[in-house]
Amino acid sequence: MSECRHVSELPRPEPSPLSDTCRECLEAGTHPVQLRLCLVCGHVGCCDSSPLKHATKHFRATGHPVMRSFEEGENWRWCFEDGSIV
Repeated sequence: MSECRHVSELPRPEPSPLSDTCRECLEAGTHPVQLRLCLVCGHVGCCDSSPLKHATKHFRATGHPVMRSFEEGENWRWCFEDGSIV
């Protein structure tokens, strides 16, 4: 995994999750697939395999560039700005 300039700008410690699932999916009546945690604010959204792609929508609305998998046993991170695993 490579470093991107956005990783050094992330808050420390990592923000606490604002929920345990994708609230937008619950409100829309859809089932979230593969949760993602925003490493800037703690928003939990569903991945692009979900019908409504809330993690990507969160990035587009806020500009928060880095998220990580919020799935048990996974710890990889993705930078939306760079389009790569970091």
